[in-house]
Amino acid sequence: MGDSGSPQVTAVVVTYNRRDLLLESLAAVLGQTRAPDKTIVVDNASADGTAAAVRDAFPAVHLAELKHNSGGAGGFAAGMALALAGGADLVWLMDDDTVPEPGALGALLSARDRMAAQPRGAARPRSAQPAEGRPPALVASQVLWTDGREHPMNTPRRKPFAAKAERLAAAAVGCVPIRSASFVSVLVDAAECRRRGLPRADYFLWNDDFEFTTRLLRGNTGLLCPASVVVHKTKTFGSTDVDPGDRFFYEVRNKIWMFRDRAPLAPLERAAYGGSTLRRWARTCAHSHDRRTLRQSLFRGISAGMRTSPRPNEEVLADAGLLVPAHGQD
Repeated sequence: MGDSGSPQVTAVVVTYNRRDLLLESLAAVLGQTRAPDKTIVVDNASADGTAAAVRDAFPAVHLAELKHNSGGAGGFAAGMALALAGGADLVWLMDDDTVPEPGALGALLSARDRMAAQPRGAARPRSAQPAEGRPPALVASQVLWTDGREHPMNTPRRKPFAAKAERLAAAAVGCVPIRSASFVSVLVDAAECRRRGLPRADYFLWNDDFEFTTRLLRGNTGLLCPASVVVHKTKTFGSTDVDPGDRFFYEVRNKIWMFRDRAPLAPLERAAYGGSTLRRWARTCAHSHDRRTLRQSLFRGISAGMRTSPRPNEEVLADAGLLVPAHGQD
């Protein structure tokens, strides 16, 4: 806890070759009505002057420079490891092209506190009932595109079959129960991260946030807080499955890695999400203008997903030049 008794919030922003967007994001993060207590920028070996620009414009920000690009997965694993080692109570995660509105963090904290203050019987699903006053493990922001539309790339998955009491408790604080979220403005409980581990750094990109948040939320409460708004300044409006090219390899490999792991999803959830994944892959291939590349990526991803497993975080992050602190190990 901070000196005032409020939780210590550490913001983690991961960046790669998007200097100007990062500076805009950091200005918005540090300009919050309730600013984070610490801010960490993980630079994935950018070559556009990002590190120098951060040091010049925001000298109070902790800049972690990796030796090579470890992807969003490695960057968030590294940043979260540093945040946990620094004593964070809560970690606020976001990409470098995320611009939070001034009250975004305050709204996340308010929803978290109000949910924890509800009577036990009204506030939590049966799996979380023993911990009266226990706050949500995760609270996610509403993510919009630059024109104000809800961004399809970052729509949290609503929690299927949420109990009526859980839905009502979430609604009472202006929120909705969710089962997963993206790394575009999500506030996670550090103690739960210490218990359940960091994002899988070896995923590199795609599905690292899905795997991590489902693992964190299994048996726990997660909320979407529409009062917390951020703008995700992607170049185009759309989901990640719009003609992904050879990056489709990571989608396939990482999903198979995830479904082979028993931690994130219960058996029935694995069956349900597995079916929806196959349908999504079929749609992606059907709508692609380069089906040959997608077919090659699909077969490569299936092979890698079945024949290999993610390397330990310590190994991946050490390769990138970061020694994982003791409190940040997976």
